[in-house]
Amino acid sequence: MPSPDHGDFVWINGRVTRAEDAAVSVFDRGFLYGDSLFESVLVRHGRPFRWQAHRARMAAGAGLLRMPPPAGPMLDDALDALLRANAAGSGSVRVTLSRGPGRRGYSPRQAGPPTLVLAWHPAVPAPERGPWQLATSPYRVLAGDPLAACKHGSRLANVLSRAAAEEAGADEALLLDSGGHIAETSSGNLFSIRGTGLFTPPVSGLLPGVTRGCVLEIAVPLGWEVHEQALTPADLVASDAVFFTTSSLGVVPVGSLDGTAVGNPAVCRPIGAALDALVDRECAAAPMA
Repeated sequence: MPSPDHGDFVWINGRVTRAEDAAVSVFDRGFLYGDSLFESVLVRHGRPFRWQAHRARMAAGAGLLRMPPPAGPMLDDALDALLRANAAGSGSVRVTLSRGPGRRGYSPRQAGPPTLVLAWHPAVPAPERGPWQLATSPYRVLAGDPLAACKHGSRLANVLSRAAAEEAGADEALLLDSGGHIAETSSGNLFSIRGTGLFTPPVSGLLPGVTRGCVLEIAVPLGWEVHEQALTPADLVASDAVFFTTSSLGVVPVGSLDGTAVGNPAVCRPIGAALDALVDRECAAAPMA
């Protein structure tokens, strides 16, 4: 059995408890139907990065899924209690909101109360590694899907895409939409660099990543011209550099797509360094939660 990658304590439905003692109903709709949403929040120096942005996206997602959003002050208190209980340093917190237990069937009527869980995942030192290799997923996502705007719990396309990529010897999957345009990777938002231009797909039909937003903030002061437009796999092959972003990993350079080399990963370093400095600066000045 693999060693756990989580902290000793979780926060669940109003209280901190040991992770091995935490339990969710077998009739919970998040377990039965993926009727849930989640956020992954970067933590550095024991403080959350862009916590308010994650809170706002969760509230918007709850509205989209017709769930009552958790109260902001309660989330603040829950995060603070979780980080203190685990003596948190650097890592990430997963916040999961489910519609809660309900009757059998798809109808959400009479479901609830909601299940809310916060779990701490400490950062694990990793050996230095090269650029990631991408493989195009055989699974397509629906172009313009309104549900793509939130991190809902129905992630089978992402799970199976990542599995297919790993079976092909790659590190990560590239997901295309039903029109053949790039949507995202299985875990983050994609960027292409060409000359002084920084290109990324528009947020319509994909998750508006918090880290994606940070990269767009810092790109212009670094001298990049930002373009939000549709991209194809051919655009990536013609790029000077390609990277994707996630909350936990930051800027991740890409070395190849389906076995074909793409650009020079070293071109991504200034953006990665600027993002890392932004995280350090904001977390050093931020309150605990």
